[in-house]
Order: sequence, then C-alpha cells, then structure tokens
Amino acid sequence: MKKLSEQLKEQIIKRMSIDNPWWITSTIPEDYKRMPPRAYLNEFYPLVEDSEIRRAVILMGPRRVGKTVMIFHTIDKLISSGIDPHKIIYISIDTPIYNNTSLEELFTYAKEALLQDENREGFYVFFDEIQYLKNWEVHLKSLVDTYRHVKFVASGSAAAALKMKSNESGAGRFTDFMLPPLTFFEYINLLKLNSIITESRSGIPPYGTINIDELNRHFIDYINYGGYPEVVFSEKIRQNPGQYIKNDIIDKVLLRDLPSLYGITDIQELNRLFVHIAFRSGNEFSYESLTKEAGIKKDVLKRYLEYLEAAFLIKVVNRIDQNAKQMQRVTSFKIYLTNPSLRCALFSPINSDDDFMGSMVETAIFAQWIQGGKSDFYYANWTKGREKGEVDIVWIDQATQKPYSLTEIKWSDRYAECPTELKSLHKFLENNKEKMTTIATTKTKSRRYTFEGSDIFFIPSAIYAYWIADYLYKNKKQELLQFNAM
Repeated sequence: MKKLSEQLKEQIIKRMSIDNPWWITSTIPEDYKRMPPRAYLNEFYPLVEDSEIRRAVILMGPRRVGKTVMIFHTIDKLISSGIDPHKIIYISIDTPIYNNTSLEELFTYAKEALLQDENREGFYVFFDEIQYLKNWEVHLKSLVDTYRHVKFVASGSAAAALKMKSNESGAGRFTDFMLPPLTFFEYINLLKLNSIITESRSGIPPYGTINIDELNRHFIDYINYGGYPEVVFSEKIRQNPGQYIKNDIIDKVLLRDLPSLYGITDIQELNRLFVHIAFRSGNEFSYESLTKEAGIKKDVLKRYLEYLEAAFLIKVVNRIDQNAKQMQRVTSFKIYLTNPSLRCALFSPINSDDDFMGSMVETAIFAQWIQGGKSDFYYANWTKGREKGEVDIVWIDQATQKPYSLTEIKWSDRYAECPTELKSLHKFLENNKEKMTTIATTKTKSRRYTFEGSDIFFIPSAIYAYWIADYLYKNKKQELLQFNAM
C-alpha cells in the first residue's frame, strides 16, 4: 500500500494537470479568452515576458479586480508568442490540497507532472493568491536565487501587507505591480463607449464629450457598479450587486483575509466600523467621534483603520489648514472608499438626484487618484473666528511644502454660473500666493474663470474622472517603460 505522502503527491500532480489545461490543449480555457483584457495587461505583460531580469513580479490588488484573469491573459500571450505551453505553470496557493506545501515542492511536483523534473530552465511559474502561504516572501526569494533562468510571478489580494513583505524581503528580487479596481477610463473603454469622448486642444481639460447627459448616466452606473469587471458585464450581478460584491468581496476580506493576516478576534466589530465608514464615505471623522459612534476603543480603532487601508478598502486623507500647514496633532481626517461601488453593494444604488450623490462623486474622483497610485494630497479645513472653510483636494509639493494644485468637487452647475460663491476656494487662493492649477467640478457645465491672477477651470465631474484615470494610466505606462529600459 502506498504511503500517505505518495498518495498526496499523486493527488497534487493530478490537480496541477487540471489547473493547467494548456499542457494538453495549448490554449487557455475559452471562458478566459472571451473576457476582455484589462488595459493594464499591456504594461504587466512585458515585466513577465522579460526573462533576462532576474526578478519575480508581484501582482497586487484587491479582490475581484481581475488578477487571475490577467494572469490567464498573460499565459495566452506567452503561448501566442511561441513559448512552449509545457513551460508555463499555474498554481493557485489557496487550493486546499496544497496546504503546508512549499513553493519549491509545488514547482518540483509540476515539473514531475510534465515529466521534466530535471529541467531547471525556461519556465514561467505563476503562484496565484500567494498571501495564503506563511512567509511566502522568503520562499519566493529563495526560488529566484536558486532558479536563475525561471520567471516567477505571484499574485495576492492583501495589497499593503504584500507590498510591505515585498519591500522587506524582496529588495532587488521583486518587482511590484498594482492592479486597481476599474477606473472610469477603463470602464468607458471596456464598454466601447469611446465615441462619446472627444479630444480638446485647449489643454485643460484635454477631453470633452458629445453628450454630457449620456456620459453622466454612464458615470452614475460606474459609481454604482463599475469597480469590478465581472459586474460591468453581468446584468444578473447588477440586479443584485450586494450578493456578489458584499458576500464575495467585502465579507471575504473582513471575515477571512484580515483576521487571518492580523489575528483579529472581534470580526463583527471590524465589520461594524467598515459599514459605518462606507455609509459616510467622504465625511470628516475624528478618533473621538468614531470611538463614540462605532463603540470601539481608540487604540483598536487606529489598528482597524490601518488594516482596512492595507486591504485597499479605504483611504485616510489628512488635513491641512488655510495656509497649507499640516496639523501637528492629527485630530480629524477624511475617509474615502477606494471603490465607490462598495457602498452600493452594502446599501443601494444611487441616482443623479440622490442626497448622497455629492459625496459619492467625491469618492469616485478620489478613487481615480488612489487607484492610480497617487497619495500626495490633503484636504484643507479651517475655523478662524467665525470664518470656516474647506477645499476638497490640495496637492503639496513635498520638497517645498507649498500647494501647487487645488480641486473642489461639486455635483452642481451653480458654482460655474456664480463662481464668487466658491468662498473657501477663493480664501485659500488669497492666503497662498503660489501659482496653482485650480479646478472646480460641475454636473454639466464647462468654463474658465480668473480670480487673483489664477484661472479656475470648471469641468464636468465625469470628464474630470475620465481625464485623471487616463493621465495616471499613461503615467504608469511611462514609468514602466523607463523601468524596462534600465
């Protein structure tokens, strides 16, 4: 009778044959072929294809943004480029039968399945959901050092935790790649709605639209459903987004990923805090108010906020005053969902006239910046005597500590028609004499207004969201081109 270890090994090898159908068919499964690729595939693929650079690629991102699909599309491109399908290995670490098996053992078993156990070169190995392997970064670095002519790629959902371990253990051995939720730019492109967008030669903004009302309808759909590729293309899921997004994304992160990564014992307490924040995305909070409203101790609350940021569910934005000075002591801050459709899943879809539309437009615009990897922004809030003011987004030059750009987010045309009513924006410009790019968003109107020598550009919110996402995508593309040229 065979030993238990031999039986387990046989089962693992059988499982690998199932998960790698291209070993037999020379192609990825048809359902993956039918799925439209993310725009970021064009930037991710060259990092994988380049086997001369001895680095593992770490694909990070929140749940259900398409990491596994992008891996399969990458495999498809490798096969199309002439790579032998028997040199491509896909292993999903969260497969139960792989529990307590090291990465090197899994790689060895895959080669045995391919009858290439002695061959050490020319493989492309994909480890999906790698965060479920304890000390994965140590295992992966060892593989990179040992197998000098094998390209290793790993993916994981706990983005910040993965990045922290990648930076700590993978210096010089790992290249990080963040795949965000769908941006509005990608949403428009995936649905082939590009014809509604026009290019402008004026510079700010570089885009316009042939039909702002239609674009706004798509923008509202994006806010409600647009963060996840599967939701965008499934009418069935859109009819009940709560079942898909809440159960398959939010609950798995809150009930499984975070507790296992950080040893959280009171899961319901964490869930209660997230729901409280999600309902008020874009609001200003303080530790005192959150402690009172959510019923969570301050020290625990701070840790929970760190964990939720690590899971890429929220972004905490810090405050400055009317003179662009950072607060010496953090007493208040804003919190945004990184993906506006998370709120829809927890509560209900919103429409153009909903009371929460303003805060969700603000959340959607912040999400474009966050998803593009930018975080060097603040919000300004001040009280001086009877004077109160707030500006939604202020960018600070890290070298000079001076503001260089402002954005005020509105879902209304009122301020484009009466620019002098933007009193907080005007006050901030008066107090800070720097030359700044200043934008105020609207619902449908575009115009240019000059105040104190500075131009204020009024831009429809949907156009601004598209522009940001397009700009950050191209910026990321340029950064990767520069990296590959090194």
